[in-house]
Parts: sequence; structure tokens; C-alpha cells
Amino acid sequence: MTTVIAIDGPAGAGKSTLARRLAVALRLPYVNTGSMYRAVAAAGLREGIDPDDGQRLAELSRMLRFGLRDAAGIPSLEIEGAPPDESLVDEPVEAIVSRVARHPEVRGVLRDAQRRLGAGGAVMEGRDIGTVVFPEAPVKVFLEATEAERAARRVRERGEPEAGRGVAEALRDRDREDSRVNPLSPAPDAIVIDTTGMSPEEAYAEVLRTVLERLEKERD
Repeated sequence: MTTVIAIDGPAGAGKSTLARRLAVALRLPYVNTGSMYRAVAAAGLREGIDPDDGQRLAELSRMLRFGLRDAAGIPSLEIEGAPPDESLVDEPVEAIVSRVARHPEVRGVLRDAQRRLGAGGAVMEGRDIGTVVFPEAPVKVFLEATEAERAARRVRERGEPEAGRGVAEALRDRDREDSRVNPLSPAPDAIVIDTTGMSPEEAYAEVLRTVLERLEKERD
């Protein structure tokens, strides 16, 4: 059985930190699919492609090289032979990534790449891993948190409000745009965990416990 741990949830729910730690604990590759969409958005900006031009963005997506490379002891996503660049979270990319990700053509290209990356097992995070990319994953986790909690985490992660706007407002805009792509909802068999009020350590401990329990049941 291929062990894919699908971690889904809205922006700011704590997926990235938790998924990376989980991958280390389980000794599985770690794949942040959001970075893949951001890479397409960043490449589109460099090439001067309109974020609403799905066909050209899909063609660009096919040209990008996504793979896995060892990082901190586990295989992790690489883009064009290097780890995801910090510029992928800059405001110009943030402003258009949801528009880029809404195109079915782009999602199809990246879905195929994500399935290839996870073919041997992985901890993979995103918005539709458990529902679209790996619906057969033996363990699906859906993280959620209040808007205020998610905004506070973004401030801690990035050190300042996005482009001078309130982070809560930016997250509302992102949630609204993302929901036009694919309404965010957990898979029927997902483990839903509300991390509001939890420290990163508490959230990690809770998710690790539930994942190990689910994996044990799968083996029986």
C-alpha cells in the first residue's frame, strides 16, 4: 500500500509546519502543492502572461520541472532543481496565485505532477489532496482554524501584514478567490482537526496521534 498522508485546509490553518514535521516523523517525502501553484504564478509574472490566460499558463506549467530532493533528511519538493524560493510568498505572487490556480488546465497539469511525486508515498499538503489528487489516500487530515487564528499565524510567519493591508482582510480575499476554484471541504473519511487555540506542538501531537491510529487500523 502506498502511504500518502493528505493534509488539506485553508490558508493559514498551519498545514505547512505540521506536514513537514509529520513527514520527518514518518520518514516520507514532503510535498507542498501550494508552492507548485506559486511557482507557476511567479513564472507567469516573469513571462508577462495574463493570470486569466489558462491555456498559456498550462503550457508554462508543463515546462516547469518538479521533483524531490533531500532536505533536512527527507525528500522535499524542488522546482527547477532547487528548493522553493522565498520569493514565492511575496505580494506580487500572492496577489495572483488564486487566479492562476483556478484554471482547470493548470490544475490538470499540476495534479498529474503531484500524483507522480506522491507515487511512492508522501505527506502532501494542499486544498484538494484528499478529494481530488489522492482520493484513495489511506489517511486524510483536514485542518481548520478561525479566521482570527489564521491571520495571527500569518503575521508570525511573515513578520508583517501583506502589502500593508490587514492580514485578516487578505485572508478573506484569498478564501473568497480560492473558493471559486474548488469549494474547500473535507473528504468524507477525513480526520477533521480544529487547531484554534493550539500551539504548534499541540497541533502536531494531535495530528501525529490520529495519523498513527488511522495507519494502524489500515494495517489490520
